Amino acid sequence: MHSRTALFRLRRPSLARGVALALIAFAASLRLGGFPNINALHASHWQICAALVAFWGMVETARCLGRRWSLYHAGVLLLLYTDLMILAMAVVLFLYP
Repeated sequence: MHSRTALFRLRRPSLARGVALALIAFAASLRLGGFPNINALHASHWQICAALVAFWGMVETARCLGRRWSLYHAGVLLLLYTDLMILAMAVVLFLYP
């Protein structure tokens, strides 16, 4: 029998998958926006893909929320806020002239 990690089981919630998607979207968004060179910042139509991946990561993170309050719940909420900031940054870099 072939064993897979929870990262690849799309039907089960995975906090690692949500964080990985958000970090990939963050790196791609910065790179598409022309990041290390501050003089080369530009808008790219491909930022939409980075924003969609960031949104998917946010949904994956939200799936991990429990119904009862705990420290785990608080940590997931903090990760949701970081995902929201990554999504906002991707949209701002998309709209940047």
